Amino acid sequence: MSNSKKIAQTSIKKNYIYNTIYQVLSLITPLITAPYISRVLGSSGVGIYSYTNSIVTYFTLFAALGTASYGQREIAMHRNDSKASSKLFWEIEFLSITTTAVSLIIWLIWICVSTQYTAVYGVLTLSVLAVAFDISWYFGGFEKFKYIVIRNTVVKITGIALLFLFVKKETDILLYVCIMAATGLIGNISMWTYLPKLLSKVDFKTLHPFKVHLKQTFLYFIPTIATSVYTVLDKTMIGAITNSEELNGYYEQATKIIRMVESLLFSLNTVMVSRQSYLFAEGKTDEIKEKIDKSFEFLFALAVPFMFGIWGVAENFVPWFFGNGYKPVVMLLYLMSPLPLVICISNIMGSQYLTPSGQRARSSKGIIVGAITNFILNLILIHKFGANGATIASLAAECVISVVYVHMSKEFINWHQIWNALYKKLIAGFVMFLGVLFLGKGYQGNIIISMVQVVLGAVIYGIMLIVLKDKVIYDAFRTIKRRE
Repeated sequence: MSNSKKIAQTSIKKNYIYNTIYQVLSLITPLITAPYISRVLGSSGVGIYSYTNSIVTYFTLFAALGTASYGQREIAMHRNDSKASSKLFWEIEFLSITTTAVSLIIWLIWICVSTQYTAVYGVLTLSVLAVAFDISWYFGGFEKFKYIVIRNTVVKITGIALLFLFVKKETDILLYVCIMAATGLIGNISMWTYLPKLLSKVDFKTLHPFKVHLKQTFLYFIPTIATSVYTVLDKTMIGAITNSEELNGYYEQATKIIRMVESLLFSLNTVMVSRQSYLFAEGKTDEIKEKIDKSFEFLFALAVPFMFGIWGVAENFVPWFFGNGYKPVVMLLYLMSPLPLVICISNIMGSQYLTPSGQRARSSKGIIVGAITNFILNLILIHKFGANGATIASLAAECVISVVYVHMSKEFINWHQIWNALYKKLIAGFVMFLGVLFLGKGYQGNIIISMVQVVLGAVIYGIMLIVLKDKVIYDAFRTIKRRE
């Protein structure tokens, strides 16, 4: 069987399972570590980590320069040609090493002029250095998610073990940062052990990393840096405007829960971006549309109960999960809970249409509009509402981006199709919310009640989808029936 046929037959389901295994681990990790860290470091320590990590993120973004998305797409489109894909790897990697070196120099200057958190910034140098060794985009292009999952799983488990072994008191913030940064670096380096099995020999004299790829990676970098305005700049602006480590700590803990949900939801799109790039290269438009439709049905079916579930359990969940002193996180979770549902729309269209079809530069316009919206609203709302204001600004920005992305993708999807995939799930989710809210009424900090709320919510939601004859349920039943 030819290499192209083998690739064409790569199972999306298998890759999704691999990626979901890692996303489940990513989901479990904060569930294990967040209660411990919130109690050991306190909201102030968590806030210091949140703020300093937001600063270093700007430098790691510049170091990466968009090579992750661009590299994965290019490898996916040339994966049938071993020599071409190997040449692409080295050109993009040399470019990444160069941009990381430049970023490191600027980062060291930042450390020298900083008057606060200098030691923490020094340790975070490892995070900048780690970018040069990150080649997960290469394996993603070949849809070899098994390698990525194995690496990330080992890194996660190692990080958890070190955290519990050595971080024991509030003053261990520096050690905590070191563990987080070092495990990331070591994990990236470990990926290189798989390369000899995949790369062909390349004449390094024929490489042209800057001439061929610099402009393209910069086009991918523009939306990446714009995205950071409403995913990272929130934390920076909360710290700068309010001068409160505690507020950043509350915001960090709330976003941690939302990011857990998003990582689980969007593992499908991580897998699909390579497959859709391949299908675009083959000109299989009908198959692309079909996969986009199914993705909306599937992801909405997960995002809706997460949104209503967070509304229903937050007041009882936060006290026992994070401990005393984190009450403001409840309101933040209420405000953030719609984010995964809204982001579903932009994430699907970005990952499965705009990026695979080579329209990353076009899609950046939507992200820039959203980023500007977020920045302006942050300036207005953080002064008055603190971290709550930053949350409202982020939600508004995500709504703007989703609207723009659907408009850009109108030949593949429209609002009527999106609504048809969504409305029955919203009805089921609202009924679930009423049941969960009623069960938890009057309880705060009761872990048993939280568990019962989750189980009851899942049962109510599932029954309602069946009663409403939602498409995702009936597709699942048909799949099971065919296998019998």
